[in-house]
Amino acid sequence: MAAENKSLADDNYRYLKSFEVFLERSSEHQCMNKFVCETLPDILNTVGAGKSTLKVLGLGSGTGDIDLEILTQLHAKHPEARVENEVVEPSEDMLYKYKDLVSKTPGLDLITFKWNKMTASEFESDWKQRNTDKLKFDFIHMIQMLYYVKDPEATVSFFRSLLHKDGRLLIILASGQSGFSKLWKTFQAQLCKPDITQSLTVSDVKDMLDTKGIPYQSYILPSQMDITDCFTAGDEKGELLLDFMTEILEFRKNASPELKAGVLELLKHPECSREVDGRVIFNNNLEALVITP
Repeated sequence: MAAENKSLADDNYRYLKSFEVFLERSSEHQCMNKFVCETLPDILNTVGAGKSTLKVLGLGSGTGDIDLEILTQLHAKHPEARVENEVVEPSEDMLYKYKDLVSKTPGLDLITFKWNKMTASEFESDWKQRNTDKLKFDFIHMIQMLYYVKDPEATVSFFRSLLHKDGRLLIILASGQSGFSKLWKTFQAQLCKPDITQSLTVSDVKDMLDTKGIPYQSYILPSQMDITDCFTAGDEKGELLLDFMTEILEFRKNASPELKAGVLELLKHPECSREVDGRVIFNNNLEALVITP
């Protein structure tokens, strides 16, 4: 990222506000919930069959909405089993909301929660110090988090090694054909931090797995986002959404004229968006990978 542009992540309050606008304007959580409720149950059916205790690990769990839906589906498939759920999330605000959601959600009597306020990399170091190779997980999920690690291939490899022999690893990221993929690949030098992999898509992960001969199942999660207000200077929600999409703090104010013009032009390009009834609808498609040990 250019030196004059601050990362949105540096301002936690604005990040959370922009994330709320993103969820409001996109169908991201809806498409993930649809996948979890309609497709994932058949996958979970084979996870930990016959075991009295199932171990689950969520990496970058955020506010826990999707986690609890996954746990609900897992419990429905294995109603007699206890579930030990480890949560890894570096944001204190997100963890607070997750814990609050758990306190208000009925039917979690057989599920215990262990809270880890740390990054996936910190968890990996901590795990190596406190555990033996015998401890394994039945289900691990990484939902929209691999963008924020330094070495996605090593991260996937490590957490895959923690799977029980019947376990599964779920990864959800932007599709390689999504508007986000086009945006981040086009402006990688200006938008991306050098120490993480913000431009990563499922296509990149597939290439890593294919190179190693690791089998996986792939599922497209259709999603879209109304970005019309991004093109109205001064529109509060439009500005927050631009910040979220570029991950630059106050993008319209701080980005160079050339970068602003280039990003706004690309966002309207047919490879990123389509016009529907006068609204600009962005391709926010996701893709899920399910990986075996």
